Amino acid sequence: MVGLADIDFVAAIEREGVALVRAARRGPDSRVACYPAWSVLDLVAHTGAVHRWVAEIVDRGLDRPPSRAPYVERDPHRLFTWFEGGLSDLVEILAGVEPSRPVWTMARDRSAGFWRRRMAHETVAHRWDAEDAVGSAAPIDPPLAAGGIPETLEIHLARPLAGAEVGGRGERIRLHCTDVSGDWIVCLRANEVEVDDGPGAGDVTLAGTASSLWLSLMSRPGPAIDTHGDEHALEAFQRALALVPPPTA
Repeated sequence: MVGLADIDFVAAIEREGVALVRAARRGPDSRVACYPAWSVLDLVAHTGAVHRWVAEIVDRGLDRPPSRAPYVERDPHRLFTWFEGGLSDLVEILAGVEPSRPVWTMARDRSAGFWRRRMAHETVAHRWDAEDAVGSAAPIDPPLAAGGIPETLEIHLARPLAGAEVGGRGERIRLHCTDVSGDWIVCLRANEVEVDDGPGAGDVTLAGTASSLWLSLMSRPGPAIDTHGDEHALEAFQRALALVPPPTA
């Protein structure tokens, strides 16, 4: 599997945040395909607010979400400076915190280390959105993208569909990365979705680069995914994905 311990998530947050702003300056009024109501400026404001929200959680060691949403700059003339200030603060806080420090998260992992990974994935996804909006989206770094796949499967698929009418009959969907090590099995049950790490047999296999697989799971258009196997299992998986609102990242 992907060696997450080898990824410098804090450096990725800074790198991708800088690239997001670079793209946004090229087309601030461009529309964001994944969020038709948003301009690129809205995307910058959203990402900057998330950065500040997480910075507060980690810096204060909160065991629950902050009671108030962070201030969001709406003046386009000050927005990029505001974003860059929040990005710098987040990088400094995450670089200086002990990854094992207990903090609130929305996942099983209740540690500051979770937020290092989550913010790297949040930022790179929205960097891709901004670049796509202005016409040139670079692929996501393969190890970083592969690290985002299990997070997305847990937080944006399995958790929202717990207790939902998934209608599965045990169909097994294999997700396979072709450029880095990464395999997952998604099993569809009547009222839930189960996710297992590691290779295994699937009724249908979806194979592609880590970037293209992750973008597909997040409802972003990317390079074509190769599919082979049971078409009914694939259709069942697509119906399950359609039950989930598009994730924010």
